[in-house]
Amino acid sequence: MLTPLGWGTAAGSAVLYAAGWWLGYPEPATLAVAGLAAVVAAALWTLPRPRLEVRREIAPERVGRGEDAVGVLHVTSTGRGVRGMTAHDGLGPSSKGVAVDIPRLRAGGTRTVTYRLPTTRRGRIPVGPLRLVRADPLRLARRVREYGRPATLLVRPRTVPLSLLPSGRAHHLEGPTSDRSPAGTATFHALREYVVGDELRHIHWKSSARTGTLMVRQLVDASLPTTTVVLEARPKCWPEPDDFELAVDAAASVAVAAATASFPVRILTGHGPVAETRGGPDDVEVLLDRLTPVMPEPGPAALDAVRRVRAGGSLVVVAPGAAELGRIAALRSRFDRVVVLRVRPDGPAAAPPGVHLLDFGDLDGLAEAWRRLGTAR
Repeated sequence: MLTPLGWGTAAGSAVLYAAGWWLGYPEPATLAVAGLAAVVAAALWTLPRPRLEVRREIAPERVGRGEDAVGVLHVTSTGRGVRGMTAHDGLGPSSKGVAVDIPRLRAGGTRTVTYRLPTTRRGRIPVGPLRLVRADPLRLARRVREYGRPATLLVRPRTVPLSLLPSGRAHHLEGPTSDRSPAGTATFHALREYVVGDELRHIHWKSSARTGTLMVRQLVDASLPTTTVVLEARPKCWPEPDDFELAVDAAASVAVAAATASFPVRILTGHGPVAETRGGPDDVEVLLDRLTPVMPEPGPAALDAVRRVRAGGSLVVVAPGAAELGRIAALRSRFDRVVVLRVRPDGPAAAPPGVHLLDFGDLDGLAEAWRRLGTAR
């Protein structure tokens, strides 16, 4: 494929040849022939296609924002040998990709190339395909060829360990004692494999006969208090993108703390539920995956969605510094405990009665403020 310079050279050569022929001067025609020859030679230069087979791995496929992730390319030459070259592995639709140095390969040879992937941007980031660019020395022609199937890197929110705050009301005398439901509950959640110690009355015989493995019903205690995490996601509330990223990290930290203790969790934005779990060993992964694609978008206030959910348990509102404390205080009667997390506020504010107000500027500050709140129970 000709570059703009190549097309310009071809067009200029054609005009120069026509002018030389019209005026009867051989010199312009000679220059025009040289220009056209250079364009043809450039196109032929980029015509050969390296025969490569590329297999891609991402390790790990899920990382927290800012954590390390690497791309691994297994490159095999399926034709003649390939001289060393520089390629680019695609990284999202709007990125030029990551430069990857492909070493010299003999015919049939395989080399493994490892490179670091940027993880500063949260979201589902497509990685690949590998783009090999071949251009002539004069940059008159350029041809891009793609190799390998794309993969997806999931950059999830960062989290900081937090303790579980009490809801303020005893819904279960002993609380969750394991990653399974207490024995007396009867709300079906899922099927899982039998482990030593499970009650035989919970075995699901039809599924066990079909799979050849003992399967038991996993039950949840519907009376356990739900932690409702409300994330304000309107763009006008977050003029600084970094502040919204910190807000998502804070919401993820609170949700993960409750899920780790096997309590139900509900995450809301102004558009409604983002995730809702009932307590179980896989909830942490589900919550982080659901929060990964959340971005600021116009819509109703997050507090409007709270009025449509069942009351009870703890309410944690993650909001900008100018949080609507008056509206939050109006929800106090519907929940056992209300906590407002203000991201990088301009100054202190008076907490409404019955509402705990925590100001923080980073995740370490959130962990310290949360610890102080826990000791003041």
